[in-house]
Amino acid sequence: MQLSFEQQLSSKYASLSAKLKEAADFVVANPIDVATRSLRTLSKDANLSPATFSRMSTALGYDSYEDLRDVLRLAMAHRGNSFSHRVEALQQRHGEGDQGFLSQHILDCSANLQNLGASIDQPMLETCVERLHDARRVLVLGALGSTGIAEYLTYMASFIADNWSMASRMGASLASGLVGMSDQDVLIVMTKPPFASNAINAAREAHEAGAFVIVITDTHTCPALVHASAHFLVPTQSQHFFSSYAATLVLCEAMIGMLAGQAGSPAMARIADVELRNRRLSEVWDT
Repeated sequence: MQLSFEQQLSSKYASLSAKLKEAADFVVANPIDVATRSLRTLSKDANLSPATFSRMSTALGYDSYEDLRDVLRLAMAHRGNSFSHRVEALQQRHGEGDQGFLSQHILDCSANLQNLGASIDQPMLETCVERLHDARRVLVLGALGSTGIAEYLTYMASFIADNWSMASRMGASLASGLVGMSDQDVLIVMTKPPFASNAINAAREAHEAGAFVIVITDTHTCPALVHASAHFLVPTQSQHFFSSYAATLVLCEAMIGMLAGQAGSPAMARIADVELRNRRLSEVWDT
């Protein structure tokens, strides 16, 4: 499966020169123009030379700038036939009249979910689930706004496995969680702008220790991507003042669902035991 431009860019953005980053940022901000307008016109609008766009394309692994444009054109064609395109049309129609924030936000989240489904790298997701299944230890880190999602991910995993933990939980030292990590372990990092420094530093430390680092973010500019063994760019666009985490939540639930399906009878036995002890300890209301 051919990677999207955003996926290709996210893995190599940190290695680009300042000029090439400027060209790549222009493509990200203007995908329709890049796919439909001439390079000469785009170069003038971006105040960059045509050769800069060509070098940027080559640096990202494309044979030429035209190959990059073909990828964007295919993405546009797919988008035009997708549910997310219809959602965007609804957004525009609703935006022309009276519309409450709730309706707009629901439409934004729906579009994010559809875009996630259209752009997700399925082989990469399956590889991550395999690594999580085989891992000696899984450490999850989500600071600032990502803290709650990281905690929920760890909570779900605790039903099917006993080797997951959340870094820096309840004041625990981040360093103590990272000590002893190796190529047998996995670190999952969730971070979105403004990026938490401890998330970036933890990704670097775990990468240097040989661990498999999964980075979940929403932009190719995330500093943690240079340390990632696998990564996911999750759509977060909305009219909210805060990034939407709806698609991130669905990705986490899908990951745990796939892991549960692969875990087999030990996971089933563990879930049954957890449920039994929940009732013994009166942690749940027994109806």
